[in-house]
Amino acid sequence: MDDISKLMIDQLKDAYSAERQALRAMPKMLKNATHPALKQCIQMHMEQTEGQVERIEQALEMIGGKPGRKVCEAMRGLVEEATHEMEENDRGEMMDVLIIAAGQRIEHYEIAAYGTMVSLAKAAGQPKLAELLAQTLAEEKATDEKLTQVAEAEVNPAFIQSAKGEPAEDTTANENRRGGRRKAS
Repeated sequence: MDDISKLMIDQLKDAYSAERQALRAMPKMLKNATHPALKQCIQMHMEQTEGQVERIEQALEMIGGKPGRKVCEAMRGLVEEATHEMEENDRGEMMDVLIIAAGQRIEHYEIAAYGTMVSLAKAAGQPKLAELLAQTLAEEKATDEKLTQVAEAEVNPAFIQSAKGEPAEDTTANENRRGGRRKAS
């Protein structure tokens, strides 16, 4: 096995571990999210990530590798940070902001990883591998963009309004999103 194949297999094993760790973290993010658009985005990405894991398995097979037991330490840190922030805060507008921030940190890491692998596959003359990985890269970029849209159009304004103590347009919906919990003043 040449050095290019070894490197690609190592990078794919890392991506496989990263995707599986992210997939395990998403149900907790979904449970803690309160805004419907954010919940929908997380749910969609969970389904998408399952396909991405399968795609990595296909990519590894194409170049003679197997997922293995490699642990992506970067994703481990990102997931731990997200988990800690969710444990330290109550559900509500601020939690939604934190979930988006954690989600985008994860997406940016994945975008960097897939961008590198697509570029390497192209340079190595493996266009089918590059095309397969480019599908995942496009999905990661689209998820990042969707999170930005949800943040800018809905979640961030709701948090700013709440943090300033301004009354919400629909207090019933806000209480339902918070799970009926209120912080003591």
